[in-house]
Amino acid sequence: MEVKKFMVIGAGQMGSGIAQVAAQAGLEVVLHDVKDEFVNRGLGVITKNLARDVEKGRKTEQEKQDILDRITPSTDLTNAKDVDFVVEAIVENMDVKTGVFKQLDEIAPAHAILASNTSSLPITEIAAVTNRPEKVIGMHFMNPVPVMKLIEVIRGLATSDETYRVVAELSEKMGKVAVEVNDFPGFVSNRVLMPMINEAIYCVYEGVATPEAIDEVMKLGMNHPMGPLTLADFIGLDTCLYIMEVLHEGFGDSKYRPCPLLRKYVKAGWLGRKSGRGFYTYQ
Repeated sequence: MEVKKFMVIGAGQMGSGIAQVAAQAGLEVVLHDVKDEFVNRGLGVITKNLARDVEKGRKTEQEKQDILDRITPSTDLTNAKDVDFVVEAIVENMDVKTGVFKQLDEIAPAHAILASNTSSLPITEIAAVTNRPEKVIGMHFMNPVPVMKLIEVIRGLATSDETYRVVAELSEKMGKVAVEVNDFPGFVSNRVLMPMINEAIYCVYEGVATPEAIDEVMKLGMNHPMGPLTLADFIGLDTCLYIMEVLHEGFGDSKYRPCPLLRKYVKAGWLGRKSGRGFYTYQ
């Protein structure tokens, strides 16, 4: 199957990035969200990213305009009626995601593949609410999407080889590398990353060192481009907490227990960069 028309559900940071790389790959893209203001904000981010590419000589003004012309805004989910491929990039909540997948299953054509950008939730469970579980797959992009090469591709219990092949080819067309992963809580990326972030938070909680010192140790000693606490602020502490809870519940292992300080910060509304305060303060 050749993918020509591509729909993204959710025009936030991840969704707008996915729409941008799809349009850059020559696909006709529908960028969908529940309100015009969300879609327009997403389009604004894409325009800003492309303008930066033009300034740096990576793209021409004409190429920028051609990419933007391939993106159609949407606030009506019935626009999925003639697409070949859908990627959902909405809030990391199973009830919300399955509600959207039920609707997409009814609206999208029978051949369409339905993918989720979930970073931790089981693909098998999402697929189970549809009548096409063989065409449901996880397609976990990394943030920021236009820059990061990896797509973690998660096969559910019923995902077909053909669906995986289409996703692998599409990933390559977008300039990404597809890495196949089985359907376990947190997959590989967050199963490895989040306990490291959680342990760094425990180091603050127990007074081992300051956030600045912890980040310096990991940057200078382990050659990480960004310290774990800076990264946690960038991801969002609420998202970090949610993923740790998914891991804790999914494996039933105390090593995944979220640090009490992480819970406290989230309850205080200190969510990181997006709220202006987390382990660091942002203007």
